[in-house]
Amino acid sequence: MRVQKIRQLMAACIAGCLLLTGCGTTVTEDTQQLSDLPQLVIGSDSYEPFNYINEDGEFAGVDVELAQEACRRIGYEPVFTQIVWEGKDEYLKEGSVDCLWGSFTMTGREDEYTWVGPYLNSRQVVVVRTDSDIYQLSDLEGKRVSVQATSKPEREFLNQNNPSTPQVGDLFSFSSMDEIYASLRKGYVDAIAGHESALRTFVETDPENYRILDESLYNSELGVAFSKDSTDEAIGKLAQALNEMREDGTTRQIIEKYGLNPKTAFGDMKDTIEVY
Repeated sequence: MRVQKIRQLMAACIAGCLLLTGCGTTVTEDTQQLSDLPQLVIGSDSYEPFNYINEDGEFAGVDVELAQEACRRIGYEPVFTQIVWEGKDEYLKEGSVDCLWGSFTMTGREDEYTWVGPYLNSRQVVVVRTDSDIYQLSDLEGKRVSVQATSKPEREFLNQNNPSTPQVGDLFSFSSMDEIYASLRKGYVDAIAGHESALRTFVETDPENYRILDESLYNSELGVAFSKDSTDEAIGKLAQALNEMREDGTTRQIIEKYGLNPKTAFGDMKDTIEVY
């Protein structure tokens, strides 16, 4: 198997395409002090429908609204910062952000961070063009696939821990989802992989040209990640608030607003959101 991880060269090429089409990614930080409340600085990349900047230039998404409501309940002011996702550990280490909250898979990473979760379930899926001859995961054997750097799909394809995970020919890892989507649009790759909700949003922009494979690559649980040695007082309070929001139906209302299926999102989750 020949697996290549190409970040700089390929990303620069596709980023150029994005700039030509007006689809570049903007790194934005919400730093306005709105009150005297303690702040919780939340880092995420642009990952619609979980965390992104809407047409009004404001942060929006499932995780943004969950964070806003949870922080309101515990007396904190949420401050949202878009980061380069593959550098997320450095942001935590240097204290630029307090936590990572943006469709972040905690499954398989339980020992790497202090987690609040799981608060939602997510499937990792594969998207191809509608005219593709790829219909199941095994058809990815020897194909070109793009993923987000440091993501679960990247780990799955590189580590080959699951015997059902195919050995792809070339694996391209990019920093942003815009670059991943562009790689499929431009025909640089045969398939892309990521969280179902994000990829479904992409497919729905052009359903005649893209489809999701029925077979999932990986089932994961989402959590809010703090640094492993964090003693932030917000951690325990946040778990309590998220539990209350699940119980009173607030979480369900938010995910339904963004088109997520509660049956899939909650699935067989534990009854209580905990600190790990």
